[in-house]
Amino acid sequence: MFTGLIEDVGTVEAVEAGEDGAALRIATRLGAEVAPGDSVAVDGVCLTAASADPEGFGAEAMNQTLGLTSLGGLEARAPVNLELAVKASDRLGGHILQGHVDGVGEVLSVEEDGFARRLRLGLGPDLIRYAVERGSIGLSGVSLTVSALGEGWLEVSLIPETLERTNLGRASSGTRLNVECDIVAKYVERLVAPFPGKERA
Repeated sequence: MFTGLIEDVGTVEAVEAGEDGAALRIATRLGAEVAPGDSVAVDGVCLTAASADPEGFGAEAMNQTLGLTSLGGLEARAPVNLELAVKASDRLGGHILQGHVDGVGEVLSVEEDGFARRLRLGLGPDLIRYAVERGSIGLSGVSLTVSALGEGWLEVSLIPETLERTNLGRASSGTRLNVECDIVAKYVERLVAPFPGKERA
């Protein structure tokens, strides 16, 4: 489990893609805290460390992950948001994220708003239905609050701390961001909308 508070912006050192998936090597100062088998959120995607050393870690992404998330387009030298799995003793400073990305949204516009920056993201109907104003959403692993909502889009406001400590400060029109919707909203939908052909008791 993760909280959406980014601990480091790592750098993709290498991507080895093949028919079976892709192997990633990511440089980060968090390397000394990672052990093989640990879960690490990479741009919001939960990956398992296959190897680790003080300079970074290696992980593998299967084809389903590459097709559903922005990781399929990663190249060497790309910056990626990183968060280690939360400990039971840690504060839940953001909101509950599983690292199970629901899809990808595309940045439609970026506007300065005082010391903040407003980012408008286009989402398909399969994702936008889970968004509510002032509710939580995970974008590339960052816990954010939905500040505005419209037909097929939502906005978030990025404070200077977020702009400096995550790769969202580099986002521009056309940037693709991983989206993880609120897990509570998804469970509520399942409770009130049974599987096709079944009725609620």
